[in-house]
Amino acid sequence: MPKRQIVRIDEEKCTGCGLCVTPCAEGAIQIVNGKARIVREELCDGAGFCIGVCPVGALSIEEREAPAFSEEAAHEHLKSKEKTYITQTCFRCGNTEDRIPLLPCRHRGESLWVCTRCLPSLIHG
Repeated sequence: MPKRQIVRIDEEKCTGCGLCVTPCAEGAIQIVNGKARIVREELCDGAGFCIGVCPVGALSIEEREAPAFSEEAAHEHLKSKEKTYITQTCFRCGNTEDRIPLLPCRHRGESLWVCTRCLPSLIHG
């Protein structure tokens, strides 16, 4: 098995809040027995969009041996799941991702979403 980047979930830190589930576009993360879990490693592309939303820092990227990411498996997995969509909102202006691109960020110890309009002022003050 080749080495590649993949999301790691620290079970001790994970509170099972579920905030990491929605940002995972491939559906690799699910809440199982009250904790976030990578359900199948070939579904995780290692992009890490889930990392920025974890309020306790339980998610990270690690490089280790894992099955190769399979776009086909992710597509099939998503087709079999019930659609759950939670619209995210910019914590500064209230814009939703349906209107403007949002990015996950950490601000004052919280994992939040910020829109591309508010990001420059957040960076530069």
